[in-house]
Amino acid sequence: MGVEPQITEKGTGLIFILSAPSGTGKTTLVRAVVQQLPCLRFSISFTTRLPRPNEREDEDYHFVSHSVFQKMVERNEFLEWAEVLGNRYGTPRPDLKKLKSLGIDLILDIDTQGAKKAVKEMNQSVLIYLLPPSLKVLRERLMMRGGDSLERVKFRLSHAKKDMGEASWYDYAIVNDRMEDAFERLKSIIIAERCRRAKDLILEENRRRWEEKNG
Repeated sequence: MGVEPQITEKGTGLIFILSAPSGTGKTTLVRAVVQQLPCLRFSISFTTRLPRPNEREDEDYHFVSHSVFQKMVERNEFLEWAEVLGNRYGTPRPDLKKLKSLGIDLILDIDTQGAKKAVKEMNQSVLIYLLPPSLKVLRERLMMRGGDSLERVKFRLSHAKKDMGEASWYDYAIVNDRMEDAFERLKSIIIAERCRRAKDLILEENRRRWEEKNG
């Protein structure tokens, strides 16, 4: 077996930041990759908005009141937070040392502005941007999703155009045309980054085995 095959099965405390315009399918994609890859966890954000019909507490978001959210802001419990369409969204601050000691990697769903704030505190984060095939397809997905008025859909589309202009400074970009293809690309990125960060471990293990074999 050796050490190398185990790299894909254990995390090293990596932080993956996934950004995408609303309606691009990032939630479905994240759920799929977390289910398949061992030792990968999703960081559940806090929000003051009401849950949609298909959303569950402590799975999609932690749904809290504005007053609770404000107290968390004052206690500096968020890595980053923002207000969108009158609702607040915040990413809890991860315990990096604990993640590394447990062998767990974390994937965060953060917008581009939040990502800029996050990398200042976690400069070794891996940045991944998820793109829709086109704005036309994105509009169709937003309309089919329901829950948003036409005015909000227009706002999200306008915001998406600006947001996608930020994708150039990310480490990776994935176009979510077919969910199966996007999933395989995201999975490959995570595995590749695990292997890259574990390079020293692999070299040390091989050196030890060579020394044992050759006396």
